[in-house]
Amino acid sequence: MIGNIVSFFVFLAPMPTFYRIYRNKSTEEFQSIPYLVALFSSMLWLYYAFLKGHSFLLITINSFGCVIEMVYIAIYIAYALTAARNSTIKLFALMNMGLFSLLILITHFIPNDDARAMVFGWICTTISVSVFAAPLSIVARVVRTKSVEFMPFSLSFFLTLSAIMWFGYGFFQKDWCIMIPNTVGFVLGLSQMVVYGYYRNNEVMDEKLPQHVAITVVRPPLGGVSEVRPVTDEISPPIDRGEARADEQQPQPSQLPKGAMEVVVSGDDLESDQPS
Repeated sequence: MIGNIVSFFVFLAPMPTFYRIYRNKSTEEFQSIPYLVALFSSMLWLYYAFLKGHSFLLITINSFGCVIEMVYIAIYIAYALTAARNSTIKLFALMNMGLFSLLILITHFIPNDDARAMVFGWICTTISVSVFAAPLSIVARVVRTKSVEFMPFSLSFFLTLSAIMWFGYGFFQKDWCIMIPNTVGFVLGLSQMVVYGYYRNNEVMDEKLPQHVAITVVRPPLGGVSEVRPVTDEISPPIDRGEARADEQQPQPSQLPKGAMEVVVSGDDLESDQPS
């Protein structure tokens, strides 16, 4: 029951992501592969539960998983660009429809019910490992861009917690097909959280001083106290004085105190170790 409750939150964890997609009317840099693989895994485990029998808990949670993952994929397809939409539809047809039907057809020819359940259980084990490994493509992006914007922490957290609960369920049921993928899932989920924690700090540091923010330093004469004013407008590019029109070369009235000097510096200059 605890495993079912935690898995329920695992399936709901991407909801903020898809609310963002709905609000922005764009899938941005999010990928559909984790949700296609999660749907495929739920379909396999649901069929395995029917083959094994007496697996009400597996049936209930994976039935819910199939429904919610279908909703996520439908939202993704609705707001994805043409290339991403087409690749998602093709992968859905190949994996979630074609491969799933092929696996059912192959195992159907196994005469013994227990052997059929065991073979399909090991197939589920293999696919479940790929479910936990699917977000690794996003982890690689996080390492490359040093940004965790497109790797939700809630999903990694609940996947790790779910792996612990279902490992315990498999242990008490003496079902290796459930224990093995959740052991791998715990290790991968914990790794994702470590990566998130490491690069999240870098993202916060970047927010403290944007690279394109400028300030105006007003330095009065005679060594008085300097005044710092933020500049909200963009800095204009340098003007070629040789090509400027005569009316543009007229001096503008100064807004600074008499004898003061105005110096404009960018965020890059402020991060430099050189004295200003």
